[in-house]
Amino acid sequence: MAWISGQLEELYMSSSRKDMTDMLTEVLLSACVSSALMPDRLLMEHVGAHFLETVVRQFDEVYKNPSETKECDNLISIICHLYNFQVVHSVLVFDILKHLVGDFREKDIELVLLVLRNVGFALRKDDALALKELICEGQRKAGDVGTKFQDQTRVRFMLETMLALKNNDMRKIPGYDPEPMEKLRKLQRTLVQRRAGGSDMKLRVSLDNLLAADQIGRWWIVGSSWSGAPMIGEQNASKESEGKEKTFNGYYAVLGEKFCSHDRRFQMTFQFSLWDKFRDLSSLPSSTFSNLVQLVSHFLQKKCLSLSILKVIEFGELDKATVRFLRQLLTKLLKEMEPEELVSVFGRISGIPKLGMLREGLKLFISHFLLKSIRNQGAAEQAEELTERAKVASRAMEAKELHRCGMDQSEAGGQASATEVNQRKCPRSTLMVKEWDTKVDLRKCPKSTNL
Repeated sequence: MAWISGQLEELYMSSSRKDMTDMLTEVLLSACVSSALMPDRLLMEHVGAHFLETVVRQFDEVYKNPSETKECDNLISIICHLYNFQVVHSVLVFDILKHLVGDFREKDIELVLLVLRNVGFALRKDDALALKELICEGQRKAGDVGTKFQDQTRVRFMLETMLALKNNDMRKIPGYDPEPMEKLRKLQRTLVQRRAGGSDMKLRVSLDNLLAADQIGRWWIVGSSWSGAPMIGEQNASKESEGKEKTFNGYYAVLGEKFCSHDRRFQMTFQFSLWDKFRDLSSLPSSTFSNLVQLVSHFLQKKCLSLSILKVIEFGELDKATVRFLRQLLTKLLKEMEPEELVSVFGRISGIPKLGMLREGLKLFISHFLLKSIRNQGAAEQAEELTERAKVASRAMEAKELHRCGMDQSEAGGQASATEVNQRKCPRSTLMVKEWDTKVDLRKCPKSTNL
């Protein structure tokens, strides 16, 4: 399962997220929603915000056009298991239950029983008061209109199930077996903690929000990217609006900064959107290209995003557009930031093994493309100033790694010099060791007066 998750993650990283999500949703729905009732064990395993919206829309359509098939049952089971795996908040499940209890037809009773059997005790744990109100409404409806049904068995069974939930008595719910779900939850917790630090990513979205998404926007979707179809969501609108401005408008940059500071999920939104832009640098108009440089620079300086957003750039296969983008971005950072600020920004990617290639690529680019160009074109004083700042940035990227190498030397009790140990234990940072040993006086790097 972990290997499959990793492969899917790589596909999302290398392709348009919208295209990937559309394709995955289509495949899952074609496999799970059929005219025959699907096994619960199969339906437990499919997740996603876009998938959720598609399932809810399809459920609404099938529910409004009743038939003798079990498609509606399958769709509502999928929603229940999305809740079981904490993809969606209980708000959506309660909205659906209220809708079913409000209509209170025979099919509604059947679906209510299906939901309560699958997630009833989880709902009781999450929001006991809301469940109590639902049970009271169900009992009232059964008393008012329940007598119109020829077969009262199903109504009585629903009331007994509700009473069992109210009393927290699992034994009185036939066929209730929490063991398979608990096993899958343990597996899910392992994967989520490994990849997302165990953060709470439940979608707190209502039934009305999902059904009216085309009109009110999909504010709950994060990490979406644009592949040609219209994007909805204020954070995406901010980035797209900035790209369309002929000159850089700081308003959109500040707006994006506020989004990122509000919730980490918005940082992911901008990150994935910027990655799409990085892949299309050669096709961007000059105004959009310039705005993109300034937007990324603003996010980095304000620490909304980390330099790790550049990890998707292949430094071994740079084209002219990417070289121009990196040169403008890094020059802007070196010119506009104080040395202490450079240490903070570039130091964020130090000591992280997965970002080793990025650090080496940035160091090589700064020394080979950036500084050589500055020395050839700029004044000697400015070139010297930027060179000193580049050394500060390079040292910041390697600070933690070199410190770790020094600790290795101490623990081993070796007599070799720090430089020799660094070169032996950190071969990829050999070039940086000499720069690390060189004393750089930060006072020689005043903020550029030209800005």
